[in-house]
Amino acid sequence: MSKVDVLLGLQWGDEGKGKIVDVLAPKYDVVARFQGGPNAGHTLEFDGIKHVLHQIPSGIFRETTRNVIGNGVVLDAVIFKAEIEKLAKFNLNVKKNLFISKKATLILPTHRLLDAAYEKAKGENKIGSTLKGIGPTYQDKIGRQGLRVGDILSADFKDRLKRLTDVHFKILKDHDVTYNWAELEAQFLDAVQFLKEFNLIESEYFLNRELKAGSSILAEGAQGALLDIDFGSYPFVTSSNTVTAGACTGLGIAPRHIGEVYGIFKAYSTRVGGGPFPTELLDTDGEAMRKEGNEFGSTTGRARRCGWIDLPSLKYSIMINGVTQLLMMKADVLSIFPTIKVCTHYELKDGSVTDMIPYEIVHEKISPVYTEIKGWGTDLRQSKENFPAELNDYIKLLETELNVPITLVSTGPDRTQTIHRSLVTV
Repeated sequence: MSKVDVLLGLQWGDEGKGKIVDVLAPKYDVVARFQGGPNAGHTLEFDGIKHVLHQIPSGIFRETTRNVIGNGVVLDAVIFKAEIEKLAKFNLNVKKNLFISKKATLILPTHRLLDAAYEKAKGENKIGSTLKGIGPTYQDKIGRQGLRVGDILSADFKDRLKRLTDVHFKILKDHDVTYNWAELEAQFLDAVQFLKEFNLIESEYFLNRELKAGSSILAEGAQGALLDIDFGSYPFVTSSNTVTAGACTGLGIAPRHIGEVYGIFKAYSTRVGGGPFPTELLDTDGEAMRKEGNEFGSTTGRARRCGWIDLPSLKYSIMINGVTQLLMMKADVLSIFPTIKVCTHYELKDGSVTDMIPYEIVHEKISPVYTEIKGWGTDLRQSKENFPAELNDYIKLLETELNVPITLVSTGPDRTQTIHRSLVTV
């Protein structure tokens, strides 16, 4: 029986998972998304065209790769329909190569309205939600009242929809939210009819049959490990398990079937929305990093907060995910800096120093402790395997500190700007 390799982000999301799934997809028979929803923005760039996927797995552009939207995903049928229509001009055989779990939970239009209402009610304490209805949908899932993809095949689906939306209407009334339900419902039901045209499957059986047949499977995560509902900087997190364990529950794969765990990280750090960010740069360096890296959300367009790389948080993510290989993204962005800082430890409020993430990180001031190295000052976008000595020094420092090999370095947004390094033991 083959293994399921897992690819996930080790920071606060936006690490470049879409590009890497696209690069790795030819090695795999199946690519499967295991959590999150349209709050994800996986960007792929090739042949001079930039693509942004939100719910569809990033292997969709590879003709021989089958793509699965797993049970752990929350699916917005309206956004799904728009995504598919946007792909039409590329002549992809989507209906052949895309499979959707019947157990994936549906995002309703009222979930998006609730998301906005809840965020507004938080006032200054808002968490920075993407307002895509993710939290309220997972809330209904855990509350055992959500609707799932398989429900759209039932004769009484509209009755089930009415029962749940009636609950939502009462809450929205309390929040004094105005909306045109007739218009929203018509758009949603049209998208549901469109969704019925696809392969709606019992994905756990599908994936386990593929494993038994020897197929290679890549599990694609969304967001990042530091946004995990259990292990992230709660409450400034997403509403699902973004870690390796989430691939098991989000796809129906037993833990013993997990193989390689690819951990993706930027050569620096970014974060969108609220929450702690010890290495954040609120100066000209931070602005230069944002501009050079084009750090604006692919889902929301929001400017990302930028800062130096944070090793305590990376060590934490590596530990809880069992990372076996590290993939470093956007090394080219740091080319503009003569000196590069690396956060190796945190100084806590009481003056003590640690390389662990303290529970208090959300509520107390955490100061980064830096080491500095010389920058490489070279345009890496045309670079092949002969990296500048300073970049090799940076890679060596990270491998030594993190104790995991960096086997891939991205030097630009295009799929061709990807350097594979030998798998070595550190």
